[in-house]
Amino acid sequence: MDHHIFVGGGGEGYVEKQWLNLKYANRHGLIAGATGTGKTVTLQILAENFANAGVPVFLTDVKGDLSGLALAGSEGFKLHDAFTSRAEKIGFSDYSYDTFPVTFWDLFGEQGHPVRTTVAEMGPLLVSRLLELGEAQEGVVNIAFRVADEQGMPLLDLKDLQALLVWVGENREELTLRYGNVSTSSIGAIQRRLLVLENQGGAKLFGEPGLALSDIISTAPDGRGRINILASDKLMAAPRLYSTFLLWLLSELFEELPEVGDPDKPKLVFFFDEAHLLFDGAPKALVDKVEQVARLIRSKGVGIYFVTQNPSDVPEDILSQLGNRVQHALRAFTARDRRRLKEAAETYRDNPNFDTEEAIREVGVGEAVTSMLQKKGIPGIVERTLIRPPSSQLGPITPAERADVMAKSPVAGKYEAVIDRESAYEILRARADAAAKAAAEAEEEEEELEMAAREYKAARRYSGTRVSRSTSKRSKSDGFGAAMAQVVIKELKGTTGRRIVRGILGGLFKAR
Repeated sequence: MDHHIFVGGGGEGYVEKQWLNLKYANRHGLIAGATGTGKTVTLQILAENFANAGVPVFLTDVKGDLSGLALAGSEGFKLHDAFTSRAEKIGFSDYSYDTFPVTFWDLFGEQGHPVRTTVAEMGPLLVSRLLELGEAQEGVVNIAFRVADEQGMPLLDLKDLQALLVWVGENREELTLRYGNVSTSSIGAIQRRLLVLENQGGAKLFGEPGLALSDIISTAPDGRGRINILASDKLMAAPRLYSTFLLWLLSELFEELPEVGDPDKPKLVFFFDEAHLLFDGAPKALVDKVEQVARLIRSKGVGIYFVTQNPSDVPEDILSQLGNRVQHALRAFTARDRRRLKEAAETYRDNPNFDTEEAIREVGVGEAVTSMLQKKGIPGIVERTLIRPPSSQLGPITPAERADVMAKSPVAGKYEAVIDRESAYEILRARADAAAKAAAEAEEEEEELEMAAREYKAARRYSGTRVSRSTSKRSKSDGFGAAMAQVVIKELKGTTGRRIVRGILGGLFKAR
């Protein structure tokens, strides 16, 4: 097997070819450049190469263009001549069109198989980020997760979390004494953010069956890695949902996959398009988590490739871990742009044949400044490179073609039907129903006892000629019965009152 994948050849008179060593492909990478400079095509050809090498790929399709990976290019395509000319220029002698094994996914279940996780699996940190919560509200979410664990209430979907928050609000005094302040204002804020998430369609992310990692880390019958494409054009309208889901997926890969050391090729390559969304407004704790995952996940055989407009979109501690780089053109229209351009150029190992900063500013569409890890993981000298043309279709496929690919998918029918098993919502609803029933029974019993007491007090004695109210002194037994009735009524008034209150509050769950 060839342990290298061909990225491109020389441009502007420089003939050095660029290869990405599969052994170092799990040491992460960066694809950067201004809009319209060729980042999407670079992502496409890397996905093709990894798939051909038997490496599964997961990528996000922000504009819908990457769906073309499912179909082969054709000679009737308007750029056919340009592609064949470029292949000849860079020495790509075996260039041909081909189709690739693709699985389409979609959080909304419209352009791909539904992809879900549970609230519990996402965890309080990511749920808080998803909802854009403050510190106090995040504390309440952590308390809710702790209570769910202690009381054996699975948190699977959003209605589970919403129901649990109602219960937390009802029992906030007891929980405050045990865990710290639980305010109704914080609970209300969280519920409002959950409503916003529902309106964005985020409720579809949570539930079962959840995504099995084995379904994305898989190969086709011919041995090629499957290319998993997450439809993200609609998802981009909710950027926090987009970035949080991808971060969750990275965390799951990190936690579930075994250590593999230094494999000959990655187990999975993960492309994170629009990577700046992951870090915009992220608290330091979350950025530290991403840095930790990026640093350690390569030992699990996973390579992460961030795709963004400017390298400065990625925090420096994470950027320093991205060894394989494809830098498309950056434009310098302002003083800030010039500073960022200079910073980008300084991250490369200089080539004496040209000025890196000038090259980054001048490379054309489909051309890039590249640097790949060499033997022993040393960064290679920066090269001006013409990116090889793609073998699959450039541009999106039709809805009918997408439906055909989905129908033939190995996971067709596995995730389409939602499973709603007993979880926190059902458990709390059952408790509320039981409390309401107990309150109703106690109230009925109390009414019967009160009626008996009233009848006893108003008891009439038959005199032989008329029924009249007795004016004689009650017997000892009569007095004892009345006293007992009063004790029972007093006791019932105390307990029943509490049961009725719980029943009314529990009735909130019935409204769903």
